[in-house]
Amino acid sequence: MKYDVDEQGFYGDFGGAFIPEMLHPNIQELKSSYRKILNDDAFKKELSSLLKDYVGRPTPLYFAKRLSEHYGANIYLKREDLCHTGAHKINNTLGQVLLAQRLNKSRIIAETGAGQHGVATATACALKGLECIVYMGAKDIERQAPNVSRMKMLGAEVRPVHSGSKTLKDATNEAIRDWINNQDDTHYIIGSVVGPDPYPDLVTQLQAIISEEIKNQMDGLPTHVVACVGGGSNAIGAFYHFLEDETVDLIGVEAGGLGVKTDKSAATLALGSRGVLHASMSYLMQTSDGQVIEPHSISAGLDYPGIGPLHAHLHDCKRVLYSNVTDQEALDAANRLMQLEGIIPALESSHALAYLEKMTFNSTDKIVINLSGRGDKDMSTYINAAT
Repeated sequence: MKYDVDEQGFYGDFGGAFIPEMLHPNIQELKSSYRKILNDDAFKKELSSLLKDYVGRPTPLYFAKRLSEHYGANIYLKREDLCHTGAHKINNTLGQVLLAQRLNKSRIIAETGAGQHGVATATACALKGLECIVYMGAKDIERQAPNVSRMKMLGAEVRPVHSGSKTLKDATNEAIRDWINNQDDTHYIIGSVVGPDPYPDLVTQLQAIISEEIKNQMDGLPTHVVACVGGGSNAIGAFYHFLEDETVDLIGVEAGGLGVKTDKSAATLALGSRGVLHASMSYLMQTSDGQVIEPHSISAGLDYPGIGPLHAHLHDCKRVLYSNVTDQEALDAANRLMQLEGIIPALESSHALAYLEKMTFNSTDKIVINLSGRGDKDMSTYINAAT
């Protein structure tokens, strides 16, 4: 596939591994072995069995009848919210925990924003009996309290991060520091298609099952696939097997926050420029002298100032259209889905749903929205917004 990573870890101009010397052994160990392990028959059999019997895959491709009538098109929801733990994140964490075991690692670290990746990591570690430490920004700990409790119940240690904006990027910084200091026994599970090579490709391969299933579940091809984008793992998962089907319009929706003309946004591709963030060349929100601009989104999982390098490449080569919606538009879309379909979506996924308001439709259009997570974790935000 022409959109796959090259031998140097780049997608076009984006990617690579801009890492300190102390991390080279970790990265080289992973890079030299991950593809072989992912393609090993025993690994594939174990992961496939767990995805089926533990996670609940394949997830349904649900025809949203009332939502379709509302918009005058055929709208399908890929129900990643029905995965065990409530989001697509478990696809990646299970695969990486199995990978870590084959690398003889007994300790797992992770970063999390919305908490879904942290919960999924804690879940996979509990299943396999591995030590689990999750770094989480202090701000995110406050607004995602249910997921913090879930991680602790699953046996994980949640370490609050008080530096910077106390959100996802700061948690990522702390996780990287931990990994440098604990190389021999520790594997770092990055939760999105970001970070140094080979992580963007590793996470892409583990999330690509989403688009593989959509292809198998649909009669013919969709006309559009829409997904929210923070770092971008659910979107890459939903897009991957359609990248070379040029008739399928792929749309990534970033978090516009209070609007891209304000200083409270997380729409990286609308506002960002090229640079290195978390050891990868991509687009990021930064000042003219290279200082990271603090992002804002009502959804903790999209509150990230960068984007995965494959998304940067797909943006520049115009294979994917990237747009953004505001906090309020996401809230409105969530309420619309609740009242039309009886489904409470994650705030992240609500950004993808909100893009329907910006589209013009033909009655024959077949639009797939990747419903990447459920809204349990966001109940306090929904309640506060309604009062």
